[in-house]
Amino acid sequence: MAEPDRNIGVGPWAREYSILLSQSGLDQESVVNEALQPSVCARSGLFSLAQCLEQPSLLLNQVAIDYSDNAGSQAVRAFLSVLQQDLALSVIAPLTLRLFRDGQAPLPDANRIFLAPADEQTQTASRWFRVPGGERVDEENFVRSAGELTAQWYPVFRRQLGVSPGAYWSSIGLGLGAPFSVVWNRAEPQALCQLAQSWLGQFQNDANRFIDWIPAVFGKQATAIPQRRGCCLKYLLPDGGYCGTCGVHRKERLAALIRQGRTTTPGQWQPGQ
Repeated sequence: MAEPDRNIGVGPWAREYSILLSQSGLDQESVVNEALQPSVCARSGLFSLAQCLEQPSLLLNQVAIDYSDNAGSQAVRAFLSVLQQDLALSVIAPLTLRLFRDGQAPLPDANRIFLAPADEQTQTASRWFRVPGGERVDEENFVRSAGELTAQWYPVFRRQLGVSPGAYWSSIGLGLGAPFSVVWNRAEPQALCQLAQSWLGQFQNDANRFIDWIPAVFGKQATAIPQRRGCCLKYLLPDGGYCGTCGVHRKERLAALIRQGRTTTPGQWQPGQ
């Protein structure tokens, strides 16, 4: 099948993604445009991610101030874990979507990422945001650099902020896998899972170890679901809940799907196959 002209400049993974979507009657550009949220203008930031990485106590102190009514050690750990998940979903995910749509995207530069003040209405609202700008890179450079950056951030989130390896890397995996998540129930499941799993394997970090893309049937709907091997702990927060990718119920959910014969193990894919 001929590829759309707009995809001439994209990399091999985005091209295969476009082909996969077209085979399911979907248009890549329309799907990504629908998923990308409008930019929030004139948003104030308390401090940058770069400052947080240099001085983790900034984030620890901010959590203690913002959520003083829930200041126990378990709650603080949950807030920090959810904030790290928000970093992946609010910053990394949109950049990955832009990469698949445009063939280029800015990197998640810690100097351009900021923490917004807490929302008084909810404790789990999105807070990390990225200011516009930054040099755009192609697919190959995005994969290499984003993998390196997220690996560089990990020691601070793990050692100083107490985010578990499973929580950190599964959240990063969801951010980097955003193009696949937006069509989880719209594209052919087996092919989607194979492509998504193999895409995560390119980043030379641990994201691929903590996310399993699994073809499954819920009711009569064939889907592709990303299952975390770690929990973001959102369910511990007052207005939290269980995510659709929740690792808490992972074992029982997978066991049930296997018993029903509704899931298989995704294979691996490489560009050109």
